[in-house]
Amino acid sequence: MEQIMEYEFTLKFKVEPEKTSEDDIHVRLGEAGCTDALVGLGLPGYVGLEFIREAGSAEEAILSALADVKKALPGATLVEAGPDFVGLTDVADLLGMSRQNMRKLFISHAASFPPPVHGGASMVWHLAQVLEFLKTRAYEFTPSVLEVATASMQVNIAKERTLVDARLDERLRRQLAA
Repeated sequence: MEQIMEYEFTLKFKVEPEKTSEDDIHVRLGEAGCTDALVGLGLPGYVGLEFIREAGSAEEAILSALADVKKALPGATLVEAGPDFVGLTDVADLLGMSRQNMRKLFISHAASFPPPVHGGASMVWHLAQVLEFLKTRAYEFTPSVLEVATASMQVNIAKERTLVDARLDERLRRQLAA
């Protein structure tokens, strides 16, 4: 029998600015079954939703939330699912350690640390990959965090994959696999 658990995650959407009245969004989300989301409105045209959703898996929780939001806010475009993209400070906060300790861990294991999604002055990683790395080094964290991070990463990768030019797809796959 499948065990139902609570999963915490965020979904950020771009919506038509004229459809971002807080009251309207709350009503529409409630009617679509998204009563388990905290709504955040920042920039005009963007909506952030922090979910605590019960489901049999993180994947199921995120996919059902996406379906509910699409029903409530037709035309909304997913910007990002999270937790996924993180810096060292984010990981340190999650593990309850200092940023300096996390940076030291990164530097001392640079050769085996997961590659960043974005390099430069502010490096960004997929949280799931960093957690998998830390798990092999006996760092402890709630297993559902890894499950949600993995599902969020897959959603974000799938979303970005729709942008790949079909003519280049197979050639890119071969080059990136090499």
